[in-house]
Amino acid sequence: MSTEKYLTVSALTKYLKRKFDADPYLGRVYLTGEISNFRMRPRAHQYFSLKDEHAKISTIMFRSAFEKVKFRPEEGMKVLVVGRISLYEATGNYQIYVEKMEPDGVGALYQAYEQLKKKLSAEGLFSAPKKSLPLFPQRIAVITSPSGAVIKDIMTTVRRRYPIAQLVLFPTLVQGESAAADIVEKIQWVEQLSSFDTLIIGRGGGSIEDLWPFNEEIVARAIYDCQLPVISSVGHETDTTIADLVADVRAATPTAAAELAVPVLSDELLKINQLRVRLYQAFKADLKLKKQRLGKLRASYVFQQPQRLYEGYLQKLDYLAKRAERATQVIFTQNEHQLIRRQNRLREVAPLERVRLNARNVEYLKARLNKAGIDCLGQKRQQVQTAIVNLDMLSPLKIMTRGYSYIAQDEHVVKSVRQLTAGEKVAIHFIDGKATAEIKNIEENRTND
Repeated sequence: MSTEKYLTVSALTKYLKRKFDADPYLGRVYLTGEISNFRMRPRAHQYFSLKDEHAKISTIMFRSAFEKVKFRPEEGMKVLVVGRISLYEATGNYQIYVEKMEPDGVGALYQAYEQLKKKLSAEGLFSAPKKSLPLFPQRIAVITSPSGAVIKDIMTTVRRRYPIAQLVLFPTLVQGESAAADIVEKIQWVEQLSSFDTLIIGRGGGSIEDLWPFNEEIVARAIYDCQLPVISSVGHETDTTIADLVADVRAATPTAAAELAVPVLSDELLKINQLRVRLYQAFKADLKLKKQRLGKLRASYVFQQPQRLYEGYLQKLDYLAKRAERATQVIFTQNEHQLIRRQNRLREVAPLERVRLNARNVEYLKARLNKAGIDCLGQKRQQVQTAIVNLDMLSPLKIMTRGYSYIAQDEHVVKSVRQLTAGEKVAIHFIDGKATAEIKNIEENRTND
């Protein structure tokens, strides 16, 4: 049988792949579906599936195309993709090679904005304590475009309100793919200089695409890590970027940012003058009060007749001295009477006679104690002798002197014939030694229980 008409699997697969690649309708396909089997592979190609209620297609998105996606794909998300259909020869599966992808029904940038906003909010970047703006800043750093209206508005407002403050512009890109990295670099540069009081980041209005650098995660984290108080003025009043949410203060316009950053110098000077007047008036009133108190003190009798200050103390001192003298005399009299009474009692008691009587009692008690000790010792000796005799009568050795002996087996005393077995050897213990015997016959006494 000829096999020339049979194709190999590789040949068929290559033929089908050429059909897919040559088909003009499959070169650019617009497809909608739900993401399935998605697992994020950082800095690599992404492999997943697109499906609907009745079918599923394998999907590959190369790294170069995936890095342009502004949102993070998730399992079950419905998306719109643009790509080409081809066949993978190794497995024979057809698949779509995606070039562009965006959420179905929601813009990709808006989807990415919401995802990043949710992520940073969960990390606490929005709710962290905000730094206070200095009341009287000396140097203010401004990060914005050098050619836009933002810097002009800020300069005009600061010059009008607080001209003694120094503005330093850090020109930066505020639009395009390189803008986010440039903004981060300028923020870090400002911090390294460490000579500024406040940082203003600004940009004029525009579409979400134009404002997108201020929605990048690296910019948000750079603002959050910045040690200076940051004022964000990006877009118009209705525009709210991630940078606005992370910054310490959000300003609706560049002019508002400048107004938040600096006070009005004329108002501050007026306040200083008002405080100077209030201080002068308060000092004048306090000085008047002190003078009045001084006048009253000078008119006091203490200064007019200083001896009156201690007259009362002298009178009290005399009174206390007399009381102390009377009290001392009373105590002396009482002690003298008590001494006389005790001398009389001492003569009546005759201590020497009581000492001699107590000495005789001591000798008598000592003799009784010696006699009682000798009698007690004799009784104890008699009790010991009696106990020795009784113990000797109860000794097993005493009984064995009368011809008794006992049988042991393995060092254990045999108390019953039930412990013995015919043919085994036992030891018979006598008063003066032991003998070994063999059991020939066992007879057990039968008693009625």
